[in-house]
Amino acid sequence: MGRHVGVGEGLTVGEPQPPVGSIVSSHDELADLYRAPSRLVAAKKGDVLDEATVEFLARSPFVLIGTNGADGALDVSPRGGPPGFVRVLDAHHVAIPDLNGNNLIDSLRGIVATGRAGLLFVVPGKDETIRLNGPAWVTTDPATLDLWNDELRRPTTAIVVRAAEVFMHCAKAFRRGRVWDPAAWDELADAPDGLDVLAAQGLVATNDAATRDYLEQAYASDLAADEPADEPGNAAGS
Repeated sequence: MGRHVGVGEGLTVGEPQPPVGSIVSSHDELADLYRAPSRLVAAKKGDVLDEATVEFLARSPFVLIGTNGADGALDVSPRGGPPGFVRVLDAHHVAIPDLNGNNLIDSLRGIVATGRAGLLFVVPGKDETIRLNGPAWVTTDPATLDLWNDELRRPTTAIVVRAAEVFMHCAKAFRRGRVWDPAAWDELADAPDGLDVLAAQGLVATNDAATRDYLEQAYASDLAADEPADEPGNAAGS
C-alpha cells in the first residue's frame, strides 16, 4: 500500500486552498452526489437500548467519545476498561467512568459547555460497532459513581449520555482498514509510536530506551491507579 508524503518530506504547512467551485455547501448538493440510503438503513436509528445493544455494550472494553466545545472546537477521546465498563443505566442512558488520565479533561469541558456527546462502541474482533449520540452531562452523583465499586477505583466524575440516537454501524470501515487482521498488524508494525511523535514534536529530549522505559512506567502507574482502593481515589481523565 502507498505511503503518504509528510510535511517533513516537502509539503508546506498552511491553510488548504480548495479549487474554486469544489466545496459542497448545501444538502441539495449532497443529495445530488449520493444515492438515498436503503429503507433498512434509514429506519435503523432509534432511541432505545434494545436487548442486543445492551449485550454488545456489556462486552465492549473500548469506546470513543466525540465532543465539541463552546467555541466549536472538536475532540475525540478513547476510553477503555473491563468489558462492560460503560454501564447501562436504563433503556435510554449509559454512564462512563472518568478514569485516570492526563488531566486535560477536554471531553469533560466540551460536555459541560454544550451538553452533547457522540459515542462509538467497539468489541475486539467484531467489525460492526454501536453508535450512540445525544444529550450528555458530567455527574458527581454518589449512586452513579458507586456503579464501579469493587471493579475500578471510584471515579471522580462520570459522563452520562442519553440515547437520542442509537444504531449499529456496518462493518465496511473496519474491513476496509483490516483492523482485526493480524497480517495488517505485521505490515504496519513500523508505524511511529507515541514516543516517536513526541520526539518529533520536540516534547521529549530523546527517543531512546530510557525514555521508553519511563513512558511505560508512567502507563503502568496510571493503570494501577484505576484499580479498586480502600479509600476513594482522585482519578481524572482526558
